[in-house]
Amino acid sequence: MTAPDSDPSSDPASAPLDTWHRLAGTCVLLDGFHALKHAVRFGADIPVAVAVDRAAVLALADDLAPDIRDTLAGLLTEVAPGTYANLVPRPHPTEVAALAVRPSREAALEKLAHVPRTTPVVVLDNPRNLGNAGAVIRLAAGFGATGVVTTGTLDPWHPTVVRAGAGLHFATTVERLAVDELPTGPLFALDPEGDDIRGIKLPDDAVLAFGSERAGLSPELRARADHLLSLPMRPQVSSYNLATSVAMTLYHWSTATGSPL
Repeated sequence: MTAPDSDPSSDPASAPLDTWHRLAGTCVLLDGFHALKHAVRFGADIPVAVAVDRAAVLALADDLAPDIRDTLAGLLTEVAPGTYANLVPRPHPTEVAALAVRPSREAALEKLAHVPRTTPVVVLDNPRNLGNAGAVIRLAAGFGATGVVTTGTLDPWHPTVVRAGAGLHFATTVERLAVDELPTGPLFALDPEGDDIRGIKLPDDAVLAFGSERAGLSPELRARADHLLSLPMRPQVSSYNLATSVAMTLYHWSTATGSPL
């Protein structure tokens, strides 16, 4: 005879864990407190969230994000450390994780195609580094960019990209497109042979393209570009990090247009 307290259905974590296992293959992993915080702030649909120490996570919210504390209190289920470790590929120091519904491709395409556009779209042409891609998405969200588009094989919603982006995928539009599917607007591509960016005013509807960390711009994107621009750089320095290049370019746009950010 099975004792009542051994019934799995009596475990308050069992239903959320069932939800996790059912959705893990189709949802976005939010790994760590900051990823969950930003996803909540920017309206992500989060069906399940777990933490090793629920009280500690809520205390962190009290300190860093009191605006979402009550929402987190309604979401979080406490689980054992071993259970948490089995749910995530790389445990985060805050020991909290969640699953969020990925925005539909149709919704992303609609947002990217909407005109008039008041902020640029950032294009990463064949990026290779997942962490760099996440850092760029975090930058784009901070500057209020319309979105980040990647070309090539990298999935911009990969868990490592979302982790590096601190969940700010939900604060902008993120999608993977072919070069011939890029949003409309004047395309400015960053290239060492381009004109000095300091002499150019970037319009609000610009499409700002950046080549991969090693190969630079693809021939397809270079052929599509309306303007080639270069960033100021000391002679004999090879290049800037991709996220640094994006930050410099978005800052140049924001100061030239009088953006309030």
